[in-house]
Amino acid sequence: MNHLVVRTADGATLCPRCELADTPWRRLRGLLGRELPADEGLLIRPSSSVHMFFMGFAIDAVFLDREQRVVRIAAGLAPWRMASCRGARAVLELPAGACARAGVREGDVLRTD
Repeated sequence: MNHLVVRTADGATLCPRCELADTPWRRLRGLLGRELPADEGLLIRPSSSVHMFFMGFAIDAVFLDREQRVVRIAAGLAPWRMASCRGARAVLELPAGACARAGVREGDVLRTD
């Protein structure tokens, strides 16, 4: 399983343990049947939409373009909801409130290590 560190443009750590979902099975499974600890996330690539069907908790869904620029944030996306973004190439799923705590905004560029 691949894990990345996701950082903001200024180098601050946004997600210290981010799982990469880059195969059809991993993208399909997403976070179903799992919890999302405060220091973890899931980067789904390629993807321009997510759904929260059968989920038991809310997330922040961060939509990224090809340059990993934040093009939309669906903050506090609740169970049984969907979100998408035209032009997005990846979606970073984080615990609800993570973007607000880290000050992440649309237009920011994220880095992965």
